[in-house]
Amino acid sequence: MRVSREELVAVLAQFNPWWRGEAIADLPTWRRAAFRELHAWMTAPPAPRAVMLSGARQIGKTTLMLQAADVLLRAGVPAANILYATFDHPILKLAGIDAVVEAWREREPRAEGPEYLLLDEAQFIRDWGTWVKHQVDFRKDRRIAFTGSAMPLAEADQESGVGRWHTIRLTTLSFYEYLQIKRVQLPELPRLRSLRDLFDWAPAEFYRAADLAGAYVGHFHEYLVRGGFPQSAQVDSVTQAQRLLREDIIDKVLKRDMTALFGVRRVLDLEHTFLYLCLHDGGLLDMVDLCGNLEVKRPTAQHFIELLEATHLIYRLAPYGYGKDLLRARFKIYLADAAIAPAVMLKGKALLEDAAALGVGTETAVFKHLFARYYPQNVRFSYWRGKREPEVDLLAEVGGELIPFEVKYRARHTGAREWKGLVELCRAKRIARGYVVTKSLDDFGTMQGLPVSSPDAQTTATQIMRIPAPLLCYWMGATELPEGQGC
Repeated sequence: MRVSREELVAVLAQFNPWWRGEAIADLPTWRRAAFRELHAWMTAPPAPRAVMLSGARQIGKTTLMLQAADVLLRAGVPAANILYATFDHPILKLAGIDAVVEAWREREPRAEGPEYLLLDEAQFIRDWGTWVKHQVDFRKDRRIAFTGSAMPLAEADQESGVGRWHTIRLTTLSFYEYLQIKRVQLPELPRLRSLRDLFDWAPAEFYRAADLAGAYVGHFHEYLVRGGFPQSAQVDSVTQAQRLLREDIIDKVLKRDMTALFGVRRVLDLEHTFLYLCLHDGGLLDMVDLCGNLEVKRPTAQHFIELLEATHLIYRLAPYGYGKDLLRARFKIYLADAAIAPAVMLKGKALLEDAAALGVGTETAVFKHLFARYYPQNVRFSYWRGKREPEVDLLAEVGGELIPFEVKYRARHTGAREWKGLVELCRAKRIARGYVVTKSLDDFGTMQGLPVSSPDAQTTATQIMRIPAPLLCYWMGATELPEGQGC
């Protein structure tokens, strides 16, 4: 189907108000932590590559690109040299990328300097991988950023796309970003370069931080039920926030995107699979139980789970190990956001009244924050299970070093009884330090002297840091944390 040039230019003019000398309307002043990385790649790219913002729907990818356009304009880049186009729009989707670029240049003749192409929902561009490859290889005067709501955008055409784009993986809002978007005024917490700094704190510093953190706990619990999606975070009521979240996931992702992008026909079976995972968030995936309950064949269920991961709705964690250890491994499943399960299952604030569910939601939030913070450093995340079934919730592998995280979000203080898995892991792997994520603000501080005996009979001590979940999530999301700092 052919789209007239006049109609195409009219649509592009709506998306690019700066061509008319107008400011971008309703652009938020706050910026996500990922903005710094995007801005660096657009202004002074470390390598000749495009940039891909990859993440779920409604997490702020479009806002990030428009903020990048605003900063470029303020820096003096000619308005004619900046194009924003979303290929979720039917006219642009039908016209195709080449026609869009031609219409842009007909409407706005090029000025001196680089061109900036900001392309939204690029998975709807036909043969997008080949197009990006050619642009990066032959148009050195163009800098391209594009977004995608599905992992196949990153996985497809890998052979032709190697070295052609840099991926910035976005999660839902961190607790820190949630507080910023809500404009909540709270006592300022101490700043950290890394969680490792806590091991150098004096006892008085833990007491002061715990006192300050008291004002954060209620907001943290609301964050768990509202979710880290910018739109749902800003509406007035939790009920309305969860309704928006449910509609975005069920209607737009499961029913529309899965059909449009992947050709899924059995949408009801896919929805049932996702509901099953919502009921088992943070747990080990039992494929036999899933297939039996939903009456689907294993290959079908496996395909659905891969699609849910591709659209950024779930994370899968393998157990720690390599090679044969992983062949028959059971994956651990985390939802993309702790608020997804209560929203989809119509539970409202019931999460806060169910100690077990609150613990699961907190574990999901903790994983997401660790993943978001350390993803750029290629940290490998897994879980660990011992010989007698003790478990460590999360295991981060950073530069050959193993760092365990055990989530114990419960009323009573944590003690050695709850640390059997952690003790066994630390002894087996001679781990130097680990973290136990707690609930009570006074369950905060260092547990020294956990004995770790090596095979050669040498004995060392593992340092264990108990840290309340609201503080860990706040510090992991704080934009002040510099790049390159370990756990």
